[in-house]
Amino acid sequence: MNEEQEQQERGTGGDFEEQLRELLAEDAYTIRPSPVPYPAIRRRGTVERRRRVAAAGAALVTLTVLPVGAYALTGGGKGEDTAAATPSLSATHRTRATPTPSASPTVPARPATEGQLLDGITFGQAAAGLEKCLAYDQSNARGRDDKFHTDLGAAHDYRIMLAMKSTGDSNTPGDGMYVVAVKEQPQRIRLICNIKGGEAQGLGTSVGSDGPPDAGPVMADINGGKLYQQSFLDRGNWKLPFRWGFIGTVKPQVARVTVSYGGATSQAALDHGWFVASGILNQQVTVAPHIKGYDTDGKLVYDSDKDKTYQKTLP
Repeated sequence: MNEEQEQQERGTGGDFEEQLRELLAEDAYTIRPSPVPYPAIRRRGTVERRRRVAAAGAALVTLTVLPVGAYALTGGGKGEDTAAATPSLSATHRTRATPTPSASPTVPARPATEGQLLDGITFGQAAAGLEKCLAYDQSNARGRDDKFHTDLGAAHDYRIMLAMKSTGDSNTPGDGMYVVAVKEQPQRIRLICNIKGGEAQGLGTSVGSDGPPDAGPVMADINGGKLYQQSFLDRGNWKLPFRWGFIGTVKPQVARVTVSYGGATSQAALDHGWFVASGILNQQVTVAPHIKGYDTDGKLVYDSDKDKTYQKTLP
């Protein structure tokens, strides 16, 4: 190929390249990319987010309604399937309520039978009387040497054994109410309190066991005489009718106790190792109550007439 032919080919190629450049330049102005459909994309994204939120909410509701007792089985360490409790899910955390501890008792225990509350005296009145008796003791204890005073404790330490009308006499004029109560721990304390005009007027107590180690199965309270007799100043001239009471201790083998006084016999109530008897006296007497005790077979195991330590006559 001669030089002239090469120049012709170059010219032809050059014209083609020039035309191509012109075409590309024209496309740069005429061929533009399509605009981005932003509104459509935004709507699609919003719809998608709402769909996901709705799906998540449905899943949460499904989990929430699972029963509390639902279980999931998990493989045990020994190859056994064990039931593991799965707590229910809830959007609100609930705190388990702590039970309120019951308050300690503030009143004494009731007697074993309703028949130990006499003459229309209610348990509430007897309990209030016991409170007054203990306050009376504390008031009289102030200023005394502590070694001669036994702390009687609080009312809820006691059990009411007897509540009955008290008949006034020459030594203690005016009718009132007797309250008899016992405390077993930490040591046995028995108190007999006389209440008149709403105030404690006299208090008698015994601490520990009344009798010797070889005491019989039934034993009358050593200081219980005030419950069944009037003042020796009025001997032969008692106020009648007269409400009387009688208390003492019994051993476990004793199943029944009777107390005869003034020609009438009373069946005693048994109350946690104590016996309590009462009645109405309609005649003047000089002989102390007569006590008998029986075992579960009805056999006589105690007779006060045969007890050398028992005072059989009144002073």
